[in-house]
Amino acid sequence: MQFLFNNRKIGADDQEREQSSSSIRTLANGSNGDEIVNEESREKADGGESGQDGLKEPVGFWHPSLSKTRLIVFGAWLRTGIVFLLLILSTFILAILSLYWAVLFNVEQNLNSLIVFVVNFETEPGALIGPLITKMTEEQIELNSMPHLGYITMPPAAFNYDPIAVRQAIYNEEAWAAIIINANATTLLRQAVEQGNSSFDPLGTCQIIYTSARDQDSYYDYIIPELTALQTEVTSMFGEMWVKQVMTNDSIPRTNLVKAPQALSPAIGFSTFDLRPFYPFVAVPAVTIGLIYLIIIAFFSFTFFLPIHMKFITPGEGHPVMKFWQLILWRWLSTLAAYLLMSLAYSFISLAFQIPFSNPPGIETEVVNNANTFGKATFVVYWMVNFLGMGALGLACENVAMVIGQPWTAMWLIFWVITNVSTSFYAIELSPHFYYWGYAWPLHSIVEASRTLIFNLHSRLGLDFGILLAWVGVNSVFFPICCYIMRWKSQKEKQKGQ
Repeated sequence: MQFLFNNRKIGADDQEREQSSSSIRTLANGSNGDEIVNEESREKADGGESGQDGLKEPVGFWHPSLSKTRLIVFGAWLRTGIVFLLLILSTFILAILSLYWAVLFNVEQNLNSLIVFVVNFETEPGALIGPLITKMTEEQIELNSMPHLGYITMPPAAFNYDPIAVRQAIYNEEAWAAIIINANATTLLRQAVEQGNSSFDPLGTCQIIYTSARDQDSYYDYIIPELTALQTEVTSMFGEMWVKQVMTNDSIPRTNLVKAPQALSPAIGFSTFDLRPFYPFVAVPAVTIGLIYLIIIAFFSFTFFLPIHMKFITPGEGHPVMKFWQLILWRWLSTLAAYLLMSLAYSFISLAFQIPFSNPPGIETEVVNNANTFGKATFVVYWMVNFLGMGALGLACENVAMVIGQPWTAMWLIFWVITNVSTSFYAIELSPHFYYWGYAWPLHSIVEASRTLIFNLHSRLGLDFGILLAWVGVNSVFFPICCYIMRWKSQKEKQKGQ
């Protein structure tokens, strides 16, 4: 007991001596004691950081003190890069972008899907022109040695022996083009040589009918070049044969050939009738590449308006939270209202650049420039096409964005643009059969309806509007479901954060 008591006494004496020496040092230093106290206070206030001179100043990227941090960052970046960039993005690029490259992969083999009617109205005995042309086109089909159009020899009876009915069939898009050999073509040619008919016109022997406004790229790239080559071949072959016949016929006076030299050479020709020419060329964006921006505008409206809508259910804003089902209804109605105004602005661009929207419709079997399907009401219908198109394209973007979230929405936008463009800006007939689903895609109906209105083409507006309304309806059904999914994901993230 005495030993423990002595130890406690010694400990107390030591503490008193330590405090006394500390006081002596403070007094000896004078005002330095205040600085020590203040420094200790500052260290407590700033967590001790101000006392670490090596940490309070910014350093460079290669500073030795960041060596371990650099290794951690590099490792995380490489792991993320390999998994995301190399695997996911590479697979996405190969899968989705290939859809665009492959749309015209077998275009040469599929050229025969572009049907061309060959109608020979020259049925009289001794005819030369009609049988020659039909023989040449049929040989192309039989040989199948080179890419060629889908020539089909049609009997005149199929058109009630009326060339105007052939024009009507082309306008109705039953075929992409037609070659007509007019009745009595060879007879009129013989008479011109035998009688010296100076008024004979070789272009009156044959006709070529098409409507380039249906798809200007397919016509200018594939159909018209091959038809031009066929005309040259037919004219050359027939001219050689015809000149031999005439020059070996001593009963034909040479003075007649002087009066009607065109009956000897070229002897025959082709009159071309483009029932609905693609004009004006400023209409190209309205029916092709400009429609991509319709998708993009509809897509970005989601990110623009969502923060505004969320104010209704954000607590702490000085108001009660709106019922969620009413928020869904408000979002759906306000989104469609936004599409209505944005589609009007988009439509005004075509009007501002003087694309015709007020011309009367033309006669279907005659060549008419700048005819509009509904006359002065065409622009309103065009606006409604863009409105329903934006609804079909935009509501799908809204639903997907709510479900998958960032950063995957950017990949969805690429997919949505490519699948729509691939099946809308190119003739699906030239694509592999895999792409036939494109007939049901919204942009295909928008393009077809826009061409119908601007160029007065054969109308499938009922089908086009029906497809767009179906897309709007289906996406409207899924809209509240996707809203609840987005709310569930948001609540789940908040729970993780807590």
